[in-house]
Amino acid sequence: MRVLTFVRRNLVVIAGTLALGYLLLPNLVVLLYSFNKPVSRYNNTWQEFSTEAWSDPCGAPGICDSVGLSLQIGLLSTLAATALGTLAAFALARHRFRGRAGVNSLIFLPMAMPEVVMAASLGTLFLNMRIEFGFTTILIAHIMFCLSFVVVAVKARLAGMDPKLEEAARDLYAGPLQAFVRVTLPLALPGIAAGAMLSFALSLDDVIITQFNSGPSTITFPMFVWGASLKGVPVQVNVIGSAMFFIAVLLVMAGQLLGNGRARRKS
Repeated sequence: MRVLTFVRRNLVVIAGTLALGYLLLPNLVVLLYSFNKPVSRYNNTWQEFSTEAWSDPCGAPGICDSVGLSLQIGLLSTLAATALGTLAAFALARHRFRGRAGVNSLIFLPMAMPEVVMAASLGTLFLNMRIEFGFTTILIAHIMFCLSFVVVAVKARLAGMDPKLEEAARDLYAGPLQAFVRVTLPLALPGIAAGAMLSFALSLDDVIITQFNSGPSTITFPMFVWGASLKGVPVQVNVIGSAMFFIAVLLVMAGQLLGNGRARRKS
């Protein structure tokens, strides 16, 4: 009876813990096999514990070059998509203009359509414009792909903001730019940050759009993993994947701690 009572009282917590564990299980497997020392090209059977891959994460030819390229494209596409998406979100949320409803619908198209359709369409566009495939085409494609997610994230934040705060700032003789910088932007910053992080994650993880719009010498990390899976994924892939996971967790924890600190100072 005590067990049943405990389960009933903590059902939500138990279900959440199980769901979180299920989501984290693949990451734990990746971390575990980053310490493996396989005897063949395939790192799918445990052999013996080894830190050799962690001491030399660039041991696989071309892996660190692909990671560097992915980070470059991810950062640049995130900056561009965040800037353009934030401006578009403010225009759609705060201004009335002809065609606004149509633009709102077009914003959701890249999110609704299959990724392969957008990838093929952009590839066809670059071919017709005679643009050489490579770093530039991947960057443009990633910006186009991530833009909609930034607009949606920032618009959701703007929808929850009270416009009376900006009106109060203007009543206190703040100019339009001063009111935007000191009132509007800080309030919208969580949505902008969420859109930027989502954009970076999508860009860093993308395979299909990159595959259709990349050149022969532009291999991102997801493309490297996909190509390596055909002949044997090196252990260094697990090392880099685990490192990315830990960095993401640390960033989330840092953001949570900063948010809690600000809440305590306000209270």
